Amino acid sequence: MADLKVHGFWFSPYTWRVIWTLKLKGMPYEYIEEDNSNKSPQLLKYNPVHKKVPVLVHAGKPICESMIIVEYIDELWSQNSLVPADPYEKAVARFWVRYVEDMISAAAAQVFSNANGSEEQQRVINDIWQGFRVIEDQCFGNHKKYFGGDTLNTLDIAFGSFVKILVGLGDVFEVKMLPAESFPRLHTWFNNFMDVPIIRDNSPDHEKLVSTLKYFMEKALGSSSS
Repeated sequence: MADLKVHGFWFSPYTWRVIWTLKLKGMPYEYIEEDNSNKSPQLLKYNPVHKKVPVLVHAGKPICESMIIVEYIDELWSQNSLVPADPYEKAVARFWVRYVEDMISAAAAQVFSNANGSEEQQRVINDIWQGFRVIEDQCFGNHKKYFGGDTLNTLDIAFGSFVKILVGLGDVFEVKMLPAESFPRLHTWFNNFMDVPIIRDNSPDHEKLVSTLKYFMEKALGSSSS
């Protein structure tokens, strides 16, 4: 049995990526829930640079950064491969994963700094929708069920975690973040993605997610007004 431990935080979409990947591979692991406001000595030891979750510890050796962990797991255990074998397809998948990561960084920087609604909030949503439009038009031309075709790949894992958060954020903003009329292919993809039993059964409860997002938004509002 593989000696695998995951240091994570239930609210972190980056943690979900690692959990989903291990579950898809059928790999047993020990999960250690971290307190974001009081990080364990083990986490600080294993990730002294960024001091963030997730961290995968394999046979005592730590691996950091969610998508690096996903590729590491995929290379070690070949069942249910998530990274395309073809070098070109692999490069394309990595390009779009990087695009999604850049989208997340930009959105995270804007959402909580512009939490007070009105025009600034709508501008943030419009920026997210612009990114969605690119993915809708460029990644789903062949009526694929998932980004990997009939099976999940790394882009599904990377983007799915982001969209799960955004759908919850939409409930906070009282806006549909992935409207079917604007993004029919992405909307269908997300439903297909969340219907995968391993994804659905290892994702946080939607109401709990929305409640926590509201808390963080209110906290951000309080910080910006003080």
